Amino acid sequence: MKKLVFGLVLYFAAVSVWAQNSLSGRVVDTQSGEPLIGASVWTENLGKGAVTDETGKFIISKLPDGEVELRVSYLGFETFRRLVTLPFSGDLEIRLQGKDFLTEEFIVSSTRASGITPTTFTNVDKSEIAKRNLGQDIPILLNFTPSVVSFSDAGAGVGYTGLRIRGSDQTRINVTVNGIPMNDAESHGVFWVNMPDFASSVENVQIQRGVGTSTNGAAAFGASLNFQTDTRQDEAYAQVDNGFGSFNTFRHMLKAGTGLLNNRFTVDARLSKITSDGYVDRAFSDLSSWFVSGGYYGENSVIKLIAFSGKEQTYQSWNGLPESLLKTDRTANFYTYDNETDNYQQDHYQLIYTGKVASNWKTNLALHYTYGRGYYEQFRKNDRLSRYGLPNVVIGNEVISRTDIIRRRWLDNDFYGFVGSVNYYSTDGKLDIILGGGANRYDGDHFGEIIWSRVAGTTNIRDRYYDNNAIKDDRNVYAKATYEIKPGLNLFGDLQVRGINYSFQGINNDRRVLDGQEDFAFFNPKFGFSYEKGGQTWYASYAVANREPTRRDFTDNPITEVPRAEKLNNIEAGVRAKAGRLSYNANFYFMDYTDQLILTGQINDVGAYIRENVASSYRAGIELDGTFQLSKAWTFGGNIAFSQNKIREFTEYIDDYSVTDFRQESITYTDTDIAFSPNVVGSAIIEFKPTKNLSLNWLSKYVGQQFLDNTANEGRALDAFFTNDLRISYAAQPRFFKGLEINLLINNIFNEMYEPNGYTFSYFVPGNTGRELVTENFYYPQAGTNFLLGLSLKF
Repeated sequence: MKKLVFGLVLYFAAVSVWAQNSLSGRVVDTQSGEPLIGASVWTENLGKGAVTDETGKFIISKLPDGEVELRVSYLGFETFRRLVTLPFSGDLEIRLQGKDFLTEEFIVSSTRASGITPTTFTNVDKSEIAKRNLGQDIPILLNFTPSVVSFSDAGAGVGYTGLRIRGSDQTRINVTVNGIPMNDAESHGVFWVNMPDFASSVENVQIQRGVGTSTNGAAAFGASLNFQTDTRQDEAYAQVDNGFGSFNTFRHMLKAGTGLLNNRFTVDARLSKITSDGYVDRAFSDLSSWFVSGGYYGENSVIKLIAFSGKEQTYQSWNGLPESLLKTDRTANFYTYDNETDNYQQDHYQLIYTGKVASNWKTNLALHYTYGRGYYEQFRKNDRLSRYGLPNVVIGNEVISRTDIIRRRWLDNDFYGFVGSVNYYSTDGKLDIILGGGANRYDGDHFGEIIWSRVAGTTNIRDRYYDNNAIKDDRNVYAKATYEIKPGLNLFGDLQVRGINYSFQGINNDRRVLDGQEDFAFFNPKFGFSYEKGGQTWYASYAVANREPTRRDFTDNPITEVPRAEKLNNIEAGVRAKAGRLSYNANFYFMDYTDQLILTGQINDVGAYIRENVASSYRAGIELDGTFQLSKAWTFGGNIAFSQNKIREFTEYIDDYSVTDFRQESITYTDTDIAFSPNVVGSAIIEFKPTKNLSLNWLSKYVGQQFLDNTANEGRALDAFFTNDLRISYAAQPRFFKGLEINLLINNIFNEMYEPNGYTFSYFVPGNTGRELVTENFYYPQAGTNFLLGLSLKF
């Protein structure tokens, strides 16, 4: 140790004498003369570098005398190389020549909003995602974007996580990756646990709130998330990330790329591993993933082959925590069987072509295939044999109708199809037209196995007690046009036709026969305008979305009472602006639902709770967000949303066990709050940069009271909460590394005890006065103060 310390002292002493020179300059676009922000400036022989600031300037300090091999690179421009002899007086003027490659942004442009599109959206780029990416899932990384409430079953942001936007849950949020739909065709949900560390391969994401623009897959019935994966990097690179944190959370990530080979080809790859014990007892997560991308870049075309996969095993914490344990044992887990686990793997393959096919014409085509398979295992104590289609077991004079059983419920599915678009843009820039659409098929098997039974009888291992199949075809075509009728004033139109054919047959997990087919045809028009003047863009739009019921709505409801499709009429109006150091957005929205599907307490013929259509409901609100750079050291940002979320009338059904013959009592409500829809959601971020390399961030999040059901009953609610996080980031460019970053994230620094998610049910039982109403609330508590620490090395 003494030798090590002495050696380090000598090393730093030598460096302080040896490194005396600075090299500074400015990087601009040769053609326009505009500064290039974020260009990479690197000394090849010394392993030191810098990134240009908002004026295109850079400075590299502590360089020795002699020759420096300088390399400057920027996406879409030719790499600049030059030998510079130090000491060097004055500033370098470096001009980069643009390349004629087709941009990859067109891959996602057909389903995205632009700066003049009259809808409400937020763009999050790679650098913003990376600041928080220490192993937690995407819903947690997006927690501070407008109107978002995120949550985690295991309480620490790893494993099963979810988010709501404007109160709309994941089944109502459309998700695409490179324009290809990710939502499960039957449940409409996206299970982020199947995409661990996917954020490490994301270039950017656009969050559209409300109906937004036409997209592929399940309808955007509250919001949409549009991801673009990593784009081309011209220089070879490698990156190693390692991190650890509370609850034995570890993250390891290795990423590398070839850069541009022969001026045409690239290959990029990533491997990730994330493990965590979770905040909740036994709620561990064991997650692994990989990502591979190969690209060809011509002057008029780009071809990309992308494959990525996620594999997860998590111990179940789905049951939540009873209200009685909230103050005594917040980490309690209902499950105790040692293999009460969820196991699933999902592989994605995408072949994408985008190209300039003629003057003023571009096209984008993609083929895709997803293979998913897995199961969850459950121990069922003293379960009825009849639930599994098994006869009673007779042993001597004893008739056994119940026994302990271990079961597995499987999914094995294929999802494949194509999406595409053609774009025409006029030479004068006034007209832009996109014609697009897609056709996709889902083929899914659902089956359950008995893998152990205490009293077996005639049961064999892996006996299937249910087995059914579903096929769903989803087709859509759309046409979008933007036309500038005079300088600054743009009209927007978007027409989509979507058709769904859904068929299912076999035996359901409640042993009922499933044989049905449903067809839907939807017309989704959207219209609006935007007006640009003085750095401001004013916009207003009206959009319609229709959405088919989910699988459970069909399978749980009696087939003679199939629920109706939902319809949403959405008005958005607002202004977005950027002036100097201030940027802001302000908007109003009104989302009017017809036949929205909600839980009412109604049960079907085998006792399962079903969703029913309510005739009329709405969400209305105001959203404000912005950032202000007070100085070079201080930046303030934040957002807040105020809303009313109401069901005009619905009927609740409550189980009544106080009578001899079971029945349900009905209660009608008017003008009640929609479940899980807080009236206030806000966040704030304060950044302080005392030096160029050090950043301190204070992040606050407030979520108002949420109701667990649609009765607006104060006894069935989630309390409002206010959390605060501290993030400390240090970035440097030491010798032999392109970059070194250390990130420390301290979550919930004031140890707030809060629950952003839960569920409830009520029933009548016999009581002293005839009967008594019992309400049982269950919650998903989130971790108190905890930390994540990450080290990233870039080569």
